[in-house]
Amino acid sequence: MAEWVDVAGVSDIEPGTYRVVDVDDVMIAVFNIDGDIFAIEDVCTHDYSTLTGGPINGCEITCPRHGARFNIKTGEALCAPAYEAVTTFPVQIEGDTIRVMDDRWD
Repeated sequence: MAEWVDVAGVSDIEPGTYRVVDVDDVMIAVFNIDGDIFAIEDVCTHDYSTLTGGPINGCEITCPRHGARFNIKTGEALCAPAYEAVTTFPVQIEGDTIRVMDDRWD
């Protein structure tokens, strides 16, 4: 059964930035988009390389390798060469603590 994992303090991730954390051997990128926190798997669904490191524009991130764009809030693939969404994860905020859960296998 999946459990919530503390990954950062809200104050640790400024608006417009992110932090990559390892949760049970899954790299998860935690983003602060205008004060709202979102979490996606740090893997481009086009070629399975690291997604972070590319430009962020609003709620979109562009893969630094081949230019696929994804919606950080929904995981939706927005343009070729990616056609599959990136995995999103539930986020919970308690006080200043950000928690995520990988609930894919429950």
